[in-house]
Amino acid sequence: MDLDAVTKQSALHAKPDGLTLQYGTAGFRTKAEHLDHVMFRMGLLAVLRSKQTKSTIGVMVTASHNPEEDNGVKLVDPLGEMLAPSWEEHATCLANAEEQDLPRVLVDIGEKAAVNLHQDAFVVIARDTRPSSEKLSQSVIDGVTVLGGQFHDYGLLTTPQLHYMVYCRNTSGQYGKATIEGYYQKLSAAFVELTKQASCSGDGQRTLKVDCANGIGALKLREMKHYFSQGLSVQLFNDGTKGKLNHLCGADFVKSHQKPPQGIEMKSNERCCSFDGDADRIIYYYHDADGQFHLVDGDKIAALISSFLKEPLLEIGDSLSLGVVQTAYANGSSTRYLEEVMKVPVYCTKTGVKHLHHKAQEFDIGVYFEANGHGTVLFSKAAEMKIKQLAKELEEDKKRKAAKMLENVIDLFNQVADRQVISTTDAERQAVKPPGLQEAINELVKKYRLSRAFVRPSGTEDIVRVYAEADSQENADSLAYEVSLAVFQLAGGIGERPQPGF
Repeated sequence: MDLDAVTKQSALHAKPDGLTLQYGTAGFRTKAEHLDHVMFRMGLLAVLRSKQTKSTIGVMVTASHNPEEDNGVKLVDPLGEMLAPSWEEHATCLANAEEQDLPRVLVDIGEKAAVNLHQDAFVVIARDTRPSSEKLSQSVIDGVTVLGGQFHDYGLLTTPQLHYMVYCRNTSGQYGKATIEGYYQKLSAAFVELTKQASCSGDGQRTLKVDCANGIGALKLREMKHYFSQGLSVQLFNDGTKGKLNHLCGADFVKSHQKPPQGIEMKSNERCCSFDGDADRIIYYYHDADGQFHLVDGDKIAALISSFLKEPLLEIGDSLSLGVVQTAYANGSSTRYLEEVMKVPVYCTKTGVKHLHHKAQEFDIGVYFEANGHGTVLFSKAAEMKIKQLAKELEEDKKRKAAKMLENVIDLFNQVADRQVISTTDAERQAVKPPGLQEAINELVKKYRLSRAFVRPSGTEDIVRVYAEADSQENADSLAYEVSLAVFQLAGGIGERPQPGF
């Protein structure tokens, strides 16, 4: 390592005095103007990680569902998974090191992780459409090159596309071609094959309205939709031609407000969905014939996918293990449906895709989705071979049963001065700090039937997430308000006090 060169280059990406950041569930995120030094240093870290693993490492510049003025960065490990926990600690240490300590911290990470500094390194980089992303991506490149790493800049990609590129490169193309064309061909071919087995009401033309959150998803879906068969018509909304990223649109907006995004007019029973800013979340929704809004969030997607997979497994008496992984914030009725009706084991982890992904890998078929729309299905090698034989159409009544689950859930947030005043345990279902908060929540929950409530600090913003569930929408609203008020009073709430009816 040429530490003199690192020191000289780092001076061009100097760390602001007193700024401290934490590598959270989705990497680093804050206001874009505070991230130049972090991006440079994550370029350095990606080179060390690449040398240690002898693999290609990915760096994604994005802040996902956060406002347009924010940005962030996360590293992608060799098989397209989240960065290893021990390296999250290295990332936090490196990002927060003062300028004079940077060479020492780099050497320390190399020694602790037993990095062979003579090993070649290769890093792939991509970014979302935020105005700040191109400049910050260049800062990553500066970090990679000063340590002698090679790189490929994919430019504008969705987060899942970068994960795909990393996995393809580290499996020597066995998973697919590490190009945008390869991505489109692989996924579109799988989609077309799957939909051959599904019935379609009406004239046979499937139509899907997609809210792209004014983000990267619009650019990439516009390119990809031509790969689909004529049986699917994709209409793009909030495509970035006007409107701000994630403003009054996107998956997080729809999930939190339980209503359609700005910019989409919905007719009865039209299929609609929303991405977030980097297109790694998706939720579906529709209006019924009476104009009632229905949300098919991650919990329901997991239930539908599990229903689709469980039936053929039962019919052939196969021994493949199927498991669903949720967080404490999953709709309780979806958990009951899966366990009691579908007889599928459900496991609970802490919030964050990295925790769900790790648990899902324990099954031949692991299904995990957070309610916000983050999720996927994992197949073991044995399952991959057999699942091709098992796919079959679900009857319409089974679809209705799977989709008809309790919708009386509220997911809100309170703004606080410091989200770290709240800490949790038991997969984030119990508040340990501040004193008295969990006791207050317990008393409030007792007032309502079939109720649950949790709070947790956001992993990306100075807000506290409040989740409430009850036997009716009115009671869920009331419980959410009362818990929000308790959080405001006991956890240092700022701004306006929570109000009934939100």
